[in-house]
Amino acid sequence: MDHDGRLEEIRQRLLNLGDELEDIGLDVLRQAVDNGETKRPPIEKTIATARRAVDKAARALEAG
Repeated sequence: MDHDGRLEEIRQRLLNLGDELEDIGLDVLRQAVDNGETKRPPIEKTIATARRAVDKAARALEAG
């Protein structure tokens, strides 16, 4: 596989990871609401930060 193909494969994996992190973050928020919490759980903020970093890495690998 050439470099472009390998980079595209990595980009797709990063996008999938971003989607997974988003799903986990939403689950954390739903659970917090179900538990009657009124503040954003700290772990959700960490997950959101990680998701943004993964999304940024995926964008950096977009074919220009």
